[in-house]
Amino acid sequence: MSGYDEHADCGCQEYNDLSRRNFIVKAAGAAVFAGIAPEWLPRVVMADSANSSRDVIVNIFMRGGADGLSLCAPFADANYYTARPTLAIPRPDSGNVNKGTALDNYWMFPKAMTGLLPAFQGGELLVIHGAGLSFSSRSHFDAQHFIEVGSATDNTISTGWLGRHLATSWPTNAAAPLRAIAIANGLPLTLGGAPLTIPMPNPPTFAIGGSAATATNRAAFLSNEYFMDQDPARSAALDVTSTLSLLKAINFAAYQPSNAAVYPNSSFGNGLKSTAALIKASIGVEAIQIDIGGWDTHVAENPLNGSLFNTMTDFSNSIGAFWADVLQGNGNYNVTLVAMSEFGRNVRENGNQGTDHGRGGVMFTMGHNIAGGRVLTKNFQPLAQPNLQDGQDVKVTIDHRDVLAEIVANRLANPVQIWPGYTPTFQGVTK
Repeated sequence: MSGYDEHADCGCQEYNDLSRRNFIVKAAGAAVFAGIAPEWLPRVVMADSANSSRDVIVNIFMRGGADGLSLCAPFADANYYTARPTLAIPRPDSGNVNKGTALDNYWMFPKAMTGLLPAFQGGELLVIHGAGLSFSSRSHFDAQHFIEVGSATDNTISTGWLGRHLATSWPTNAAAPLRAIAIANGLPLTLGGAPLTIPMPNPPTFAIGGSAATATNRAAFLSNEYFMDQDPARSAALDVTSTLSLLKAINFAAYQPSNAAVYPNSSFGNGLKSTAALIKASIGVEAIQIDIGGWDTHVAENPLNGSLFNTMTDFSNSIGAFWADVLQGNGNYNVTLVAMSEFGRNVRENGNQGTDHGRGGVMFTMGHNIAGGRVLTKNFQPLAQPNLQDGQDVKVTIDHRDVLAEIVANRLANPVQIWPGYTPTFQGVTK
């Protein structure tokens, strides 16, 4: 499930080309690095044993450069309304039918994001503004690469930050055939280098291609044919057959969400519904990666009732349903969800009633042990031109890696330094 075709295409040519040629196909090659760690990465896990209490991480990539100033808007800043005469979200006290909902005395959610209000009000959703990486490129391809590998400078790294986490920590269940899943057609770079990891666009229908009548025989052939082969071919074949057996035991079709949660019938909503079913089945999966596209809004962005409104509604309602299903009033599931994009958008709208590639954006983290119910900023200044990065963007004041590193250390129980050439500073994201 890539999410690229789920929403109206308002993107730039680079993003369209990136989507059409399937960006993650390039990243799929990173899987061959699972046993080849770079010199700076410790090869021996520091933990003495598995930690069964650590969280499952659900990592969401908002591909396309999400407009943080529409996702969570600064209604108390007059500069915001000056810069966006047609795109600004109406103030909570405006009386406008499209008015936002205040989160505090400065920030608000637009109507399209109200699916996340219960989690925010429940203290389990944290919004992080001014988040990103400091790099010179405004290219989707470059920015996505840097975010996924966890470096702001090195474009030669072929393993992902989440892949390196899994490669340097003990499995929570040593017998589990699967540690991570990408709900996608190919392995995203974020999971490059991860052991026991497989992409599947739709877990309920994941199978070896061919007739259902011969599925059992084909699976048996795969196991027998590769049983005596050398690794990695042998392990890969056996992992696939074990995964098929495991997924067959999960009755996705009959899955009933808890707390009357209703997932949108979209690729992203269905992906999160499958994610909930996988987590509740307790099969040993430790990480799940999902993409959602539709964020590259150069033309007719329309966060009030148009293209971006639809994308934000799908995003917020899907994650809101996941919170109600897996986290609301239920302490049995240790889960941390993270959502981020490669960059934000310009503060000022363009002549096509859209926004162009920017710098600082917004991140979301959610879970029982996330210090939520607030908007986290660091030295955030009014959106007047002298305060903007490159004279046009929200400044990057919180590094993505600070947030992710705190989650890896405190919620995923991995003390290994997996960030090449960078020493993270925790930002109080976790309790």
